[in-house]
Amino acid sequence: MVVLRKVSDALTVTMDGLLARLLSRHAAGRPIDRAEIAALRRLTFALSPAFLAIPAGLTLLFGAATGLPIGFALATALYLLAAVALVAGRRLGAAGAEAKVPPHAGIAADPYEFCPGLFLTVDAGGIVRSAGGRDRQMFLSFLREPLARPFVEQVHVSDRLAFVQALDELRLGADVVVTDLRLDRPVIGLDQAQFLNVRLDMTAVRADDGTLLAVRAQMLDIEGEMRMRDAVARKEEEANAAHEIKSRFLAAVSHEMRTPLNAILGFSDILAGEYFGKLENDRQREYVQLIRQSGAHLLSVVNTMLDMSKIEAGRYELLLEGFDLADTLTECERMLSLQAQTKGVKLTSRLPRGLGEITADSRALRQIVINLVCNAIKFTETGGAVIIDAIRTGNEVTISVSDTGIGIAPEKMALIGRPFIQVQNDLNRNHEGSGLGLSLVKGLTALHGGTFRIESRPGEGTVVMVTLPVDGSGARAADETNMVEFPPRLAEAGAGRKTGGKAPGHDQAEAKIA
Repeated sequence: MVVLRKVSDALTVTMDGLLARLLSRHAAGRPIDRAEIAALRRLTFALSPAFLAIPAGLTLLFGAATGLPIGFALATALYLLAAVALVAGRRLGAAGAEAKVPPHAGIAADPYEFCPGLFLTVDAGGIVRSAGGRDRQMFLSFLREPLARPFVEQVHVSDRLAFVQALDELRLGADVVVTDLRLDRPVIGLDQAQFLNVRLDMTAVRADDGTLLAVRAQMLDIEGEMRMRDAVARKEEEANAAHEIKSRFLAAVSHEMRTPLNAILGFSDILAGEYFGKLENDRQREYVQLIRQSGAHLLSVVNTMLDMSKIEAGRYELLLEGFDLADTLTECERMLSLQAQTKGVKLTSRLPRGLGEITADSRALRQIVINLVCNAIKFTETGGAVIIDAIRTGNEVTISVSDTGIGIAPEKMALIGRPFIQVQNDLNRNHEGSGLGLSLVKGLTALHGGTFRIESRPGEGTVVMVTLPVDGSGARAADETNMVEFPPRLAEAGAGRKTGGKAPGHDQAEAKIA
């Protein structure tokens, strides 16, 4: 039965296609009527025995040489006359009916004819009772004679349960149910897919007592949307794969570079200390010191890249502990005082009493402060000042580092905090660095559940503020997934920028430019 049904469906689709092409040549611009095609199909099946009976009868009377051609000609003429009479009668009847009906009556009779998609009326049992809509010709050419048949037969086997559940929800009281389904194509062509993806928006029609009488369903083609979903999914997989490869590359390269760099630093320290003999002149001592400084700078960059790759991959583990905040900030100030003094910059701190303890990762907090102070010293000219401030408000502490340096132009604010981006981001820049400092600060701050804010005015200076929870609660919440947005951003590119160069932030901390 299944094979016979498929053969019948294939024969019906083929015949409908031939009849549609034939009628389109003589339609004079009018749309093809599916009812005409169905009527011609029934006429063809009804007169098909005549193509055998008439030639056979004439063959018995006049012989095969004369009876066969005359019989086929008579049968063909009879079929053509009947087809012309059928189509002409239907069109004349339709024209007469249209002449009697006012122009606006058709619009009032079926408003769904002007709505996109296919509109179906389905009874409470799921049987299709009527079909309409602007795109009904396209959908009906795809469906297998849907009228007076259960609609579930048109749905792919895997999606039939979804349709039945949607219909059951309407019976239980839901007013509207929307579901995405795949329809089975009855006959698959060379350039056709097996399924048609559609969205079925079903609305319940109820009696006065709330009983479900029927369902009005609008069917829309979502093939384009499904292709977009597939493309987005593929692009997301490609981006994730590239992201993972990049993270592994950074981690591997960082680990491989640290071993020779440590050897360079160790041997340069031995040479500088002259443990195995005196150096001959001051130029050799100067070169050894330059090797030491260059190796230390490169090692700091490698360590920063390694920390960034850990944050990006969600593998950076915070070791929370309680420690005195003022002591930590003072220690950072002492560590960088020589660097500031060498450049002629005054480094001071203004720490109020009663800052107390903070629960955080002490190494990460030192890294945050050191990066901010190093940046401030680097972009502050000789004679300028860099100030470390801290204030405790409730359960939060705000650490700010202000300077009187070159400042940041408003158009550059949206780029600050992204990896390998500097204020002077060209080959002729005057300040060395990889552009990783603020990016690492933002990542470590986010891991602690804190917020980051920056204000700057070109030629006057910059203030960077980091706000952290005192009790470490933000870090414990972030540790559940240990993932932060990376690369961190202060603002979306193209966002509105203020003249003062103030980047949007989440806290209300304020600090004055020294």
